[in-house]
Amino acid sequence: MAILDAGCLCKTWNIARLGSGKGTAQARRKIERMGVSRNQHDHAPRLDHAPRLDTVDSDAETMRDLLRQVQTTRSLTDGEQERLLERAGLGDRASQERLVAVNLGLVIRLADGRGDQGLSMPDLVQEGSIGLVEAVRTFANSGESDFVHYAEQHVGAQMDAAIAAEAAATRDCELLVAAATDYERTQLVLRIELHRNATEEELAEKLEWTVERTRYIARVVADARHRHDEEMLEFIDPAAIDFDDDERDELGD
Repeated sequence: MAILDAGCLCKTWNIARLGSGKGTAQARRKIERMGVSRNQHDHAPRLDHAPRLDTVDSDAETMRDLLRQVQTTRSLTDGEQERLLERAGLGDRASQERLVAVNLGLVIRLADGRGDQGLSMPDLVQEGSIGLVEAVRTFANSGESDFVHYAEQHVGAQMDAAIAAEAAATRDCELLVAAATDYERTQLVLRIELHRNATEEELAEKLEWTVERTRYIARVVADARHRHDEEMLEFIDPAAIDFDDDERDELGD
């Protein structure tokens, strides 16, 4: 089983990929005003079968803000665009940001054509903006004559790569959930058969896994149980529980 470097949270199990410092769900990517900068560590794929309502509302608000930005950004004349592309190729940040802002509508249009493929519209726009920045920085020395076509190629390629990466992460999460389910079922069966907890070696033999893989899945399951317990505690109000005197004394100790 492939082990992801980035954190991955499977909603069904509350399973976070081990090795992720915080074990959190996919961080919402922050789309900069001009779309030039991006934190590369923000991409941590998440498996959600149904998007949360607050996330949907947040996505809609983000897209409204981006569309307002597109509508209020003044377009460029051919001469202005040519001069900005030349300066952008030399590393001028202000020119790069101006070109990205002017062509943000192109990114949104291409993102809209790739909806329902695992990434939200804001995430697709974020990925597309990375491709757009690359196009802005490299067009002057590319030998190409049509910037729009050149930008569309870079933007589309970046989005398609992100969609493929998200799909691969989702598949890994689904495999991890299946393995964890098999582990728990086998653990229970052996406990009944042996009248004790099975060893790693016994579990590995029953599952036809290596001991190393069995140990890894055991850690994943333990982590998922811990997360479940933490989430349950968030919904429990101690003041609403009717403890008897002995229980209160025990908790007080």
